[in-house]
Amino acid sequence: MKVSIHYKITFVFGAIIAVVFFGVYIYLNNNLREDTYQRIRTNLLKQASLTKFFFEEDPAGAVRHQGIDETADKIGKELSARVTVIGSDGTVLGDSSLDEGALGSAENHLFRPEVQQALLTGTGESRRFSTTLKKDMLYIARGFGEGKTRGIIRLSMPLSEIELISSRLKKLLIASFLPAFLLAVIISFAASAFITKPIKKMSSLAQAIAGGDFSERVLISTKDEMGDLAKTFNYMSEQIRFRIEEVTLSRSRFEAVLLSMFEGVMVVDIKGAILLMNQALKDFLLVKEEPHGKKPLEVVRNIEIQEIIDKVLKIKQGVESREISLLLPEEKTLLLHAAPVVREGATEGAVLVFHDITNLRRLEKMRQDFVANVSHELRTPIASIKGYAETLIEGALDDKENARDFLKIIYSDSDRLAKLIDDILDLSRVESGRLKMTLTPSAVKPIIERVVAGLKKQAQDKSVKIKIDIPQDIPRVLADENRVAQVLLNLIDNAIKYTESKGEVIISADEQGEFVRIDVSDTGIGIPENDLPRLFERFYRVDKARSRELGGTGLGLSIVKHIVQAHNGQVSVQSVLGQGSAFSFTIPKA
Repeated sequence: MKVSIHYKITFVFGAIIAVVFFGVYIYLNNNLREDTYQRIRTNLLKQASLTKFFFEEDPAGAVRHQGIDETADKIGKELSARVTVIGSDGTVLGDSSLDEGALGSAENHLFRPEVQQALLTGTGESRRFSTTLKKDMLYIARGFGEGKTRGIIRLSMPLSEIELISSRLKKLLIASFLPAFLLAVIISFAASAFITKPIKKMSSLAQAIAGGDFSERVLISTKDEMGDLAKTFNYMSEQIRFRIEEVTLSRSRFEAVLLSMFEGVMVVDIKGAILLMNQALKDFLLVKEEPHGKKPLEVVRNIEIQEIIDKVLKIKQGVESREISLLLPEEKTLLLHAAPVVREGATEGAVLVFHDITNLRRLEKMRQDFVANVSHELRTPIASIKGYAETLIEGALDDKENARDFLKIIYSDSDRLAKLIDDILDLSRVESGRLKMTLTPSAVKPIIERVVAGLKKQAQDKSVKIKIDIPQDIPRVLADENRVAQVLLNLIDNAIKYTESKGEVIISADEQGEFVRIDVSDTGIGIPENDLPRLFERFYRVDKARSRELGGTGLGLSIVKHIVQAHNGQVSVQSVLGQGSAFSFTIPKA
């Protein structure tokens, strides 16, 4: 149950007042009881001295005439106290509270504390409960007799007066303190209401701030602690608003950066549940549903990612890196770095960063293939040249007929080697962007005709007909004539090589938007459909044996692709096995 601070302050004030009043009562009661006791004691001491004097001054007079017991009765009546006369041997000689007949059976008082003290010092005192009178009593004893103690005068008085005075004081204080207590509580209630009013106001404003409302302020202008608290509260409210806006802005910026990152990012908590996954990672992993709160294995069916997360959550430092492969649906290679999030020595989660290195691995494989292919392509002609040269050195030079054939083979292989090196250099320059091109407005038809003229003898030797089908109104293109000629030379040369006798090669051109498309079609052997996607890769051959037989280096189409792309154009191929192929490329219009 919620208790208001107003009532708590009132309760505290009431408790303090009650404790103070109770303390006052205890103090007054104890002091009054002590004062009453000291007053009774002082009176008894004085009365005991007078009684002692009476017995010492007239021991043989009135005392002897009346008797000791009767004298004790009269003195006790006058003093309103119990008077007991005790002999030096402890025998009770007289007692104002006992009849004369009962004196004989009275207990010997020699060993009473006050009697022993009086025998030793002349005066004795004792406070104790009387078994005879059943009361709390104060006893004062004085020895009498000149020179030698002949007896003891003992006066006693009940202390019930003390209890009576204490009872009266209690009633008096209750009668006066109770109204005062009630009045004090009422005043405390009113005062606490006044004190807590600003606190209640600040409490309601604190709730408003917690709800996001920072518009209200505490209007207290007093120059005391409450005024200082109000100023501090208003300053705190303004600072909280500023900090929240700053944090919100920082968070928005962070999320904007995180979500726009090319690298995929995943954050998991200590239990391995996903807290955040940016859009790049969702695209990498083809995640369509909301992953928040789920295990990575539920979102991506890959056990390696889950294993890395489980491992990282167990360590407190270091980075775990691993290269993983995914089929989503095409194969992707991701480099994963995972590190724990540690705060004050405790692991709170983990951060995973995914890099898509599919293209990097593909390029690396292409480089490895390139090195292997270049080595292989260079080894064949070099081995041939070396072998025939050694044969000639060992004596074949004398055999004029064979020597001439050997030299023709050496020349052919060296020419093939030179072409291969030239193609590699051209490809390297094109790919690195170091190939200088002079782009000028050029007519397409003259370039084609010049290339066809250079290949005319090759076509005639194979009985292949070359047909040029270029419209008269075809636009001029912005191109480097020599490089476009190199592209056409590669395409037309390949078309002639892979077209059977009596076949036909057709070169045509057509306007296509902002480009001019040039097509080189043939009626040759065609290309299998599975080989079409890799046709423009370096050293890729559909039929390796046939390509080497025809003198190809395997780099021509790759050079074609890069030269066309350097002109901001595109190259493509269509083919039907056994029916022919059609290579097309585009060049921007001038």
